[in-house]
Amino acid sequence: MSILKIIEYGNPILRKQTKEVSKVSKKIKNLVYDMLDTMYASNGVGLAAPQIGESLRIFVIDVSDPSGPVHPLVFINPKIIKKSGAINSYEGCLSFPKAYTNVRRYADVMIKALDINGKPFVKEAHNGELLARAIQHEFDHLEGKLFIDHCRNRFETNEVLKKYNLPSVDADRLIDEDELEEAIVEYEKEHPEVVEKLKKELEETEN
Repeated sequence: MSILKIIEYGNPILRKQTKEVSKVSKKIKNLVYDMLDTMYASNGVGLAAPQIGESLRIFVIDVSDPSGPVHPLVFINPKIIKKSGAINSYEGCLSFPKAYTNVRRYADVMIKALDINGKPFVKEAHNGELLARAIQHEFDHLEGKLFIDHCRNRFETNEVLKKYNLPSVDADRLIDEDELEEAIVEYEKEHPEVVEKLKKELEETEN
């Protein structure tokens, strides 16, 4: 298989709506294997087809411990069928080298998709775990959305993007998530240890 070039923020393909896969053919399977190789080579936990220049509804994820065996998950023609709860997610993206920011995410998600053999399956992820956040992040790519569209503070995010010579947030693409934000703020008031953890993650990233 091949390690492909990852498209960076600013390329218009990252904003295009993707097309459904009509058949899980050998060509599609080879594309998936290339995506997995590219994701692992870049030390990522997820990668969507638009990020390697293919406007198709495919993404791959592996949230297993990097020091252990791999456990790849393949999602073809995915649909999120349930989402609830709210959580702050400190995220980066392979298309945004080294840039991280705080974004709003649902804590629980349920998704249905086809696997690499074209068989349907349903996957659930809960409590804001990495898998739940990764599913939402990669699914966004298929909708022409990016994690910065969910940013909690546009001005802080712009400072981060500027630091790494990336384009600023497109204010017109920011997603109105007032209810999610209120829920996150309330949760953080009740769980101050979560806020401290986020601060430590930010300090470690900056160092």
